Amino acid sequence: MKRFLPFDPNQPLLLPPDLREALPAGHTALLLLDLVDELDLSEVYAGVAEEQWGGKPGFDPRVMVRVWIYAYAMGVRSSRKVQQALVENVAFRVIAHNQTPGYWALNRFRTQHREALGNLLAQTVRIALGLGLVKLGNVAIDGTKVRANASRHKAMSYGRMDAAEARLKGEIDAYLESCDRQDERDDEVFGPDDDGMSLPTELRDRQARRNKIAIAKRELEERARDRRAREQEKRREAATAEGRAYEPREKVEDAAPKDSDQINFTDPESRIMLSSDGAFVQAFNAQAAVDASSHIVLAASVSNQAPDAEHFPGLVNEAISTTGRVPEVVTADAGYYSAKNVAHAEAVGCEPLIPPDKLRRREWRAQQAPKGRIPKNLSVPDRMRRRLATKEGKRAYLQRQASVEPVFGATKGARGLRQFLHRGVEKNHHLFRFDMAVHNVLKILRRAHDRLTRAPARPNGRRRTTPAATLTTRAAA
Repeated sequence: MKRFLPFDPNQPLLLPPDLREALPAGHTALLLLDLVDELDLSEVYAGVAEEQWGGKPGFDPRVMVRVWIYAYAMGVRSSRKVQQALVENVAFRVIAHNQTPGYWALNRFRTQHREALGNLLAQTVRIALGLGLVKLGNVAIDGTKVRANASRHKAMSYGRMDAAEARLKGEIDAYLESCDRQDERDDEVFGPDDDGMSLPTELRDRQARRNKIAIAKRELEERARDRRAREQEKRREAATAEGRAYEPREKVEDAAPKDSDQINFTDPESRIMLSSDGAFVQAFNAQAAVDASSHIVLAASVSNQAPDAEHFPGLVNEAISTTGRVPEVVTADAGYYSAKNVAHAEAVGCEPLIPPDKLRRREWRAQQAPKGRIPKNLSVPDRMRRRLATKEGKRAYLQRQASVEPVFGATKGARGLRQFLHRGVEKNHHLFRFDMAVHNVLKILRRAHDRLTRAPARPNGRRRTTPAATLTTRAAA
């Protein structure tokens, strides 16, 4: 006779008095509870406005920070999906202590405190540093293109703007002439009593489109001036390095946009960029500096500038200021190479490994290591090529692809950051830093879980447990 466990769907379940008992030991949510309580949330509390009217009290910022950290760790970024999980998901209910903020409250908290949430990255780095996770022997820098919350089909080129502006002006002038003729006929029939204050809908819509195009054209003209200024600065640096003077032939203020220059009407701050798969997408450029030994993110930023080289000094400076230590080696791909970046890394006291040319892997690995010391009279590019050809240089540079690339893979693949939900550089910058802080939290929790499972057994057979709170307290000490 077959036997089964008793099953009665009408029998009320006797839930445990402590909701945390519904989760298995070592669950990410349980470890996260202790870790978040060790974070300094004074900046978040300082940003909470005082109540000016009576009514229901707001949710404690600790609850909201817990919820958003766990949501990002699970790859959930939609406030509506988080609200749904707070009702249906046991782990989310444990994180929020059975409180259920609405999606409007969740989104408002994330928007108002995005800078404070992004600044949690520095705290996670310091905790990881105290736990011995950050070695700073090799710091890898790289970038990835993250799609903007806008379609590239909503962009218009400068040349098309001129044509569209002229067409709209012609349509508006023709419409006004027809209105004048119609007014004359109406005055003959009804008399001149119409006040003429109401703007027709057809004319109002066309004028609004024309105004938006005019604003976009001014933005493209400003970008053209900035582009020329950056190009002239690069030429001036190259001339100075060669010992010659540089005098620009054209003035910055006379720069004009190309007909092919585009701007997006949905998110004007985003740019058309070339992604790793060879497609042109409307995106932002997300950057990160990662400790190669532990995959802890030391610095992060988001920009709408596609070239990587200009982000290098800021990432190095942030990594040093956050950890209080100078990395031994900083590695980056050929997109970051410039004499200025090499000089900056050497000035702060770390060795840069940035290839001047795009490396062909097979040829580079098969290249024989040079013998003897590197001559001092070599140029900066030749010195870098010589250093990368050595065994130590190859070994250090190969760590780059096995450190920063997995971070982007986990963020975009496992946690689903394929596209930003917000618009504008400033919002996405802070929230990407928060995403990197969550990545560090998961690394720290993995260390806490490993210590829990690998702790030596006591005489009674039980293992000595070390909660995440104890780990962070030791790190702070």
